[in-house]
Amino acid sequence: MSAKDKFHDVVKTSLKKDGWVITDDPLRIAVDRITNVFIDLAAEKLIVADREGQKIAVEVKSFLSPSTISEFHTALGQFINYRYALADYEPQRVLYLAVPVVIYEEFFTTPFIHSVIQRSQISLLIFDPVKEEIVQWQN
Repeated sequence: MSAKDKFHDVVKTSLKKDGWVITDDPLRIAVDRITNVFIDLAAEKLIVADREGQKIAVEVKSFLSPSTISEFHTALGQFINYRYALADYEPQRVLYLAVPVVIYEEFFTTPFIHSVIQRSQISLLIFDPVKEEIVQWQN
């Protein structure tokens, strides 16, 4: 299991403020007898209108290294592997990549990265690390 991201607790607090219940920290998925994947957080939210619960998994990334594109490549690879694991073992969960709002505005909105996010069908949870709040959900 890898170390928690710098903004792990910020995203956890942001989810709680938004009405989510954290169910796993981290979410462990045993994909075979020797391989486990660990997604940073899992949460559930009861939707009162239709009485069905929503379930999500969230991978938190800070993008604080000097090479944002290198971190993006790593995050994209992890996201794809985690999405496959969830599809096989917890298909009811929707996977999100959590990114700070400043990184989203400066990097994720550039035409190439935006295109990669769309074509790769990456769902984003954009958060404000100072206010500890979710700014936007993007599917």
